[in-house]
Amino acid sequence: MNASPSLSAPAAAGVPLRQDARTIGLIGLAHGSSHFFHLLLPPLFPWLIADFGYSYSELSVLLSVFFVVSGVGQALSGFLVDRVGARPILFAALTSFAVAGVIASSATGYAMLLLASVFAGLGNAPFHPVDFTILNKRVSAPRIGHAFSVHGISGNLGWALAPVFMAGITTATGSWRTACLCGAALAAIVLVVMVLNRDALDDRKPLVQPDAATRAAAAANAPTEHPMAFLRLPSVWLCFSFFFWSTCALSAIQSFASPALQSMYGLPLSLTALVATGYMLCGAAGMLIGGFLVGRVQRLEKLIAISLLASAVLLAIVGAGMLPGYLALFVAAVAGFGTGIAGPSRDMLIKKAAPPGATGRVYGTVYSGLDLGFCLAAPVFGAMLDAQVYGGVFFGSATALALSVVSAAFVGQKVAQKYAAA
Repeated sequence: MNASPSLSAPAAAGVPLRQDARTIGLIGLAHGSSHFFHLLLPPLFPWLIADFGYSYSELSVLLSVFFVVSGVGQALSGFLVDRVGARPILFAALTSFAVAGVIASSATGYAMLLLASVFAGLGNAPFHPVDFTILNKRVSAPRIGHAFSVHGISGNLGWALAPVFMAGITTATGSWRTACLCGAALAAIVLVVMVLNRDALDDRKPLVQPDAATRAAAAANAPTEHPMAFLRLPSVWLCFSFFFWSTCALSAIQSFASPALQSMYGLPLSLTALVATGYMLCGAAGMLIGGFLVGRVQRLEKLIAISLLASAVLLAIVGAGMLPGYLALFVAAVAGFGTGIAGPSRDMLIKKAAPPGATGRVYGTVYSGLDLGFCLAAPVFGAMLDAQVYGGVFFGSATALALSVVSAAFVGQKVAQKYAAA
């Protein structure tokens, strides 16, 4: 791809903190809502089983449908974002979440639950191309690392909130349908907030408006490659690989670490269930620190490698069964800290690897690796539990993190070559 400056790149100096904070906060809220809707239905599975008599295997298909729709849609939505802008796609995505909640609340059978999963997947699909396009174009360069940090933290908080919100309302009201309606209302409220603050989300309005001569020069030097030309870049597929492996590790901890810890260490399930929450909260704390480090580290892949390998070592120690039970639970949760530190650096590395004018397409493609990771990792780690290979959950997660480090190292090398050539 030709190297040319992006007119919408936030190169402005002296942008007021309040202006940047407003955009960062809005995107954080939107991103948190997308992660919330990952878990619209899973916390309700016990109630759905009681009402409809479905098995967990049947209900797990709802998750597969969600991530298949989201993954395919994410890769395609990046092109749409680059063409029509991120803001209208954001509004459409939040509307789709509200529709998903309403459909789920009125479900009379499996087909309607599947339809709710489809609408939730459609809503989730464009979020990463939308979020990163707006952040890269509406947040000033000195604060972009903090923007990526808040973006990651908000996602973790959305994951942490959903089970408490959905199960809590169901328990309090005795109706899972009420919980789904409340989820739809939450999406509608977020949509209203976005519409009222739409000026801070306008990715078609650069922070600094170029003069006519600058626009003419940029148009003359604009790249003429085919819109799909970015797919030839090795860095794009290396980023995709990075997301795939790191998500495989996350899937193992989110869904299977709790029963594995229970079987390995004899801890009660009510206690081991906290490992996923602890992992997410430690990840959020790590992202906060990572937002400060990303602007101070020259070779981001080195920071990613140190952070993720440290997490991999901790998970391997837990898998080896060498620790007392309560300490193993604590160590598994703390492993999230390293993955959190790596998060903002990961997003910045992708930003540097993306060609000018292809931000939405690149983020859409590489983040579809996240959906693929969730889809394929679940049956693998589930089979380990069925085979009573409980330590394999942690060793597999550690191995996936190590493989993501290899992908990040190659991305960093390509980025360094790109800047050296420029």
